Amino acid sequence: MIYDCPIREGARVHPDAEALRFAGLRWTFRELDGEVTRWTEALAARGIGQGERVALLSTSHPAVTFLFWALGRLGAIFAPLNARLTPAELGPLLDEVEPRLTLALESLRARIPEAESLESFPGSVSAREPVPARSWDADTARVILFTSGTTGRPKGAVLSEGAFRASSRASAANLGAHPAPRWLGTLPLFHVGGLAMLTRTAYEGGCLLLHERFDADAVNRAIDSEGASHASFVATTLERVLDARQDRKLPDTFRCALIGGGPVPTALLTRARAAGLLAVQTYGLTEACSQVTTERPGEADGRTAGPPLPGLEVRIVGTDGATLGEGQEGDVEVRGPTLMARYWRQREATREAFHDGWLRTRDVGVLDAKGRLTLLSRRTDLIVRGGENIYPAEIEAVLANHPAILESAVVGVPDPHWGEVPVAFVVLRPGHALPDNLDAWCRQSLARFKVPTRFVAIETLPRNAMSKVERPVLRKYAQPHPPYQSGS
Repeated sequence: MIYDCPIREGARVHPDAEALRFAGLRWTFRELDGEVTRWTEALAARGIGQGERVALLSTSHPAVTFLFWALGRLGAIFAPLNARLTPAELGPLLDEVEPRLTLALESLRARIPEAESLESFPGSVSAREPVPARSWDADTARVILFTSGTTGRPKGAVLSEGAFRASSRASAANLGAHPAPRWLGTLPLFHVGGLAMLTRTAYEGGCLLLHERFDADAVNRAIDSEGASHASFVATTLERVLDARQDRKLPDTFRCALIGGGPVPTALLTRARAAGLLAVQTYGLTEACSQVTTERPGEADGRTAGPPLPGLEVRIVGTDGATLGEGQEGDVEVRGPTLMARYWRQREATREAFHDGWLRTRDVGVLDAKGRLTLLSRRTDLIVRGGENIYPAEIEAVLANHPAILESAVVGVPDPHWGEVPVAFVVLRPGHALPDNLDAWCRQSLARFKVPTRFVAIETLPRNAMSKVERPVLRKYAQPHPPYQSGS
């Protein structure tokens, strides 16, 4: 299958349709095409061509979208770096990518001394001549996205044009037809979720409402006055949006929000529905180009992460690799056209990640009778207590429904009798002290061996640059920490 640049195609088919908004500025497809053409010519004049890598350190900014599509027109590869990383963390990633060109937002350039200014780049280059139009096939490498590195050094997942397009088609098929979706771009463009919104709005002739960072008031303005139709949140940001709008009804133009990042309190989902906000839970990962499973909008009940998106397959396998049946816990594996091509320059890691076309996610889950996935744990988070497996996500889902708890994280710590026992770190809602009934609260829903032995109040959960909870930090903190409350 051969594809044209969707921005060039959009400029031809609907030139006056709005394609991008940012901080009061707007671009139609014709205007966006003009910017992308300018960037393409500037990059070509610097010798950027087929297979070359361009690294970028930036928060979300319109220039990132210009660069992304311009690199595609040249057959070059986009390597966005996490804007939260330190110079010490960025160095090895740059060594891995070996970029022909490195750009950085002016405010971040100090972290990479050799980087050129993103904002002024096109004006600093004298373009010699127009760049011939080229098309892409499904295997054209578009992006190297580094994983968070919670289980080792970061690996660069190579995502193709075909993977992005398949992800867009699958999500649209699940959410239902929309003539021109207007996605709220609050996820960073160095994140697969942010790039998913950037690409799907272009493929579908929609508009990306790009925000530099999450701000609940700005989100509500976009919903109420800019026609936002879709968004992606986690439980805490969804709650902040509802708090900021004081539960006012959302306009009919808003269709739904994808919710990722862990369990969502039942009360929060009910509250969102009362405000007219349909929230559907998801499960995804960088190596699968964002979403893998998502609740069906007409069947969403918040109990699972939904079935696989159309065109994707999910199975649960045991330690021997055999496929397990309904209700049996095991490793989650994924197959379909959204999967990464490989890990950049890591052949052994690529071989370990795939077998017979299936991606080993290293996550633990279970499928129900309807094929819906419940994610139980990342494999490295599994707690084994006296031979019994304990999945942190299961405990965290119970704690999420306690009225005093904003969020939680459960880790295993060594125990001389049981081998490991679970300890829960909880972030309390404003005005609440650590409840003395958490043990009883958990026992209502969990077997005795799953109930945390301690509940530790913490101001904020430690997170890495990709906002994932750093459980190794909590494990170290838990071991010498005095108990707050006895458990089972």
